[in-house]
Amino acid sequence: MTGHDTDTERTFAALPPAQGRGFAHTWWGQAWLRALEDAALDSAQVKTGRRLARAGAVGAVSVRAGRITAVVLDRDRTPHRADVLLAELSAEQWDRFLDLTVERSGHLAALLDREMPPHLVEDAASAGIELLPGLGDLEPTCDCGAWDHCGHTAALCYQMARLLDQDPFVLLLMRGRGEQSLLDALQARTAAPVEEDSGPEGVDAAEAYAASDILPSLPTPTEPPLEPGLPPVLDAEAPPEPGVDPVAVRHLAARTAVEAHRLLTEALRPHSDRSAAVTGLTAAQDAVRLAVDATDRAVIERLAEGSGRDLESLAVATRAWELGGAAALAVLEEEWTPDEGGEVYARARAALHSAWDEDERPSLRATGNRFTVTGAPVQIRLGRDGRWWPYRREGGRWVPAGPAALDPATALASTESASAEPQR
Repeated sequence: MTGHDTDTERTFAALPPAQGRGFAHTWWGQAWLRALEDAALDSAQVKTGRRLARAGAVGAVSVRAGRITAVVLDRDRTPHRADVLLAELSAEQWDRFLDLTVERSGHLAALLDREMPPHLVEDAASAGIELLPGLGDLEPTCDCGAWDHCGHTAALCYQMARLLDQDPFVLLLMRGRGEQSLLDALQARTAAPVEEDSGPEGVDAAEAYAASDILPSLPTPTEPPLEPGLPPVLDAEAPPEPGVDPVAVRHLAARTAVEAHRLLTEALRPHSDRSAAVTGLTAAQDAVRLAVDATDRAVIERLAEGSGRDLESLAVATRAWELGGAAALAVLEEEWTPDEGGEVYARARAALHSAWDEDERPSLRATGNRFTVTGAPVQIRLGRDGRWWPYRREGGRWVPAGPAALDPATALASTESASAEPQR
């Protein structure tokens, strides 16, 4: 882009034609063009300049303090020297501008990223420093003899907008300071001792809002990995610190990777498909979560104690957790009465009644939120979220038999037939 650079002058090689694209995409580039388009007395000349710039008729652009210059080819290929002048800032104004820039770390960081923070421009304007040109600030001169903006100076302004999009330091050079001298002055100010700012860091809300209409659209979310990543391998040679159980640490790392994978997968789902976030787990519930996929007996025993369960009860609880997390665990442990009016029971019985023929329909008895099939080790339970969970009796206790369903008949049908076991 740059053919010749010094700290007081920069020369940019001619840009290719701007077919099929706008001349300014940043808010500061658009402000530059508004200063041209709002002040030009002859809109036809502005349109001519836009066409010339779009066709690539603007040659190399020289930028120095107070002036930009380029040779612009007319439609008949006649060359014209076009200049556009912009007033330089005074030394006092530059001092105030430098002070404003170092007051907020975000201002300097944005400039180094070749961005012009809106809030910096607003702060500067409040201090009497106009960085961006306003109405009538762009003064044109051209050897074609026009006394106002002609097609040649307008074309130069449109080309300048493209350069400003890429580097706002070009505007600051026009205002009188080259990039290196500006950075040196900023560094000298930031190197001086300053009182520590205890305020919160981050992006200024006004700057983010002002830039919202020029930000590119978010990229398409990537697909999450199919499986959780492997946790790092612990140093097997160094002895553990007192009180540190390496096996437990490895298990916690593995479960953390699983939870991170679940959270990532959940975050990338469409909003309508997301399940409710799990928050505020009790220590007993979290022990069940951590017990999933545990293989070391010592770890399992510690988690069983932490959850207030014996080993068999913990195994049933982890099966519930694998099927539906905290909601499924609550259904395992909690028995409650859905309503006093019997509407839930009536709807459930109607759904079950219509799902089977008369001679195949199972007989159920209801106790609280639990419907048990008479003479069979099968049961469905209603969760507080309105979903139905299938259960089966194994080894003298009820255990989850599958994921939840919105329809009680579907949940009941998902249970596999099992040999009858006396009901208690």
